[in-house]
Amino acid sequence: MKIIIAGAGEVGTHLAKLLARENFDITLIDESEEKLRNLESSYDLITQVGVPTSINDLKEVGVNKADLFIAVTPFESVNMTACMLATNLGAKRTLARIDNYEYLLPRNKEFFEKLGVHHLIYPEMLAAREINESIKTSWLRQNTSYCNDALILLGIKVRSNAVIVNQKFNGGFFEHSKYRIVAIKRNNITIIPMGTDQVKPNDIVYFITTRENMDVVREHAGKEDYPIRNIMVMGGSRIAQKAIQYMPNHVNVKVLERDREKSYSLAEKLDHSMIINCDGRNIELLKEEGIEEMDAFVAVTSNSEANILACLAAKRLGVRKTVAEVENNDYIMLAESMDIGTVINKKMIAASYIYQLTLDADVLNVRTLTAADAEVVEFVAKAGSKITRSKIKDLRLPDQVNIGGYVRNGEGFIVNGNTVIMPEDHVIVFCVSSAIRKMENFFN
Repeated sequence: MKIIIAGAGEVGTHLAKLLARENFDITLIDESEEKLRNLESSYDLITQVGVPTSINDLKEVGVNKADLFIAVTPFESVNMTACMLATNLGAKRTLARIDNYEYLLPRNKEFFEKLGVHHLIYPEMLAAREINESIKTSWLRQNTSYCNDALILLGIKVRSNAVIVNQKFNGGFFEHSKYRIVAIKRNNITIIPMGTDQVKPNDIVYFITTRENMDVVREHAGKEDYPIRNIMVMGGSRIAQKAIQYMPNHVNVKVLERDREKSYSLAEKLDHSMIINCDGRNIELLKEEGIEEMDAFVAVTSNSEANILACLAAKRLGVRKTVAEVENNDYIMLAESMDIGTVINKKMIAASYIYQLTLDADVLNVRTLTAADAEVVEFVAKAGSKITRSKIKDLRLPDQVNIGGYVRNGEGFIVNGNTVIMPEDHVIVFCVSSAIRKMENFFN
């Protein structure tokens, strides 16, 4: 597959590195020679200095042979124009990064396809949704639903008080009909559990379950549920603005923003929130603004280090739920080791969404587990595909793969060894990144 990526910013660079591992024919184009300089020598991809909206530059990188053209520069107008040009020059499919939510409305999909823009992505919106999912339920690190809540993925940090700690998976303790543990993050290692594995204290454990069994999971994980009514947000970024706009009406939000002019702008946009012009990194100021009365603290400035330290301070001041935007991948493990809470990485979320466009199987969703080297993939089983021909225990699935559950006719089920997947079932698969391509063969 030939893929051209326009824009060597955070999202474009991360995506290029991800896809380069898959042995695709990757070309990364950007106007800045400095951004491109180190990439070609370190990864199996071609770089080209050029303007994404230049017909000559697009022709030079072979856009007429592109299976997928991805425009992810910081400028929406450049991305849209580049995709239109790429389509008209022969690219089979295009994707543009945008920052206008109106473009995502279903009624506009056909309009943009006629123009030559086949897919749209708004990374800040995806990150905002992830924040809202994480604070929807207080005791969870991650909360993702599939098929209108038919199945739910829960990420939980398990302490020593949990009844599931030190229990072997094949020991008969776990209620596999109500939930399934599909992945474990321990220190810097991701484990797809087998029968003799155990959950240990301070593991981040990923469960697949149904809505009615969430309380069973909570009890077994030793967690206490508490309402989130007061939230403090540090940083008035676009991610923060979108997250606040979609928070429930019963939540009280206080925003801390350093920039005076931006604070005035936020006050106009977020009329139901309290905007305070101050530096949220000041501990005494946090106390003055009532940090100790907050149920959740969300740090979404452009500085990953500041976000981590602010969340750490909030934890020590008694806030039970913290969320940090950490865009520097090298700091994600550090944030986890410091027990920050939920970690949001905009470019990883966006790259997961784009990655699914490169898969041949019928895939509705790909999610990267930010805290683990694993992916959650929602496949749709095709008639006659290998996945439908045998019981799961007889399929000889690749190593480091775990099928968590499936949705049939809108109802969610937890799998077991005797489960037989039927055509049109939505199947939730957990696997390390390198195993996704192998799983494609089971669903094609």
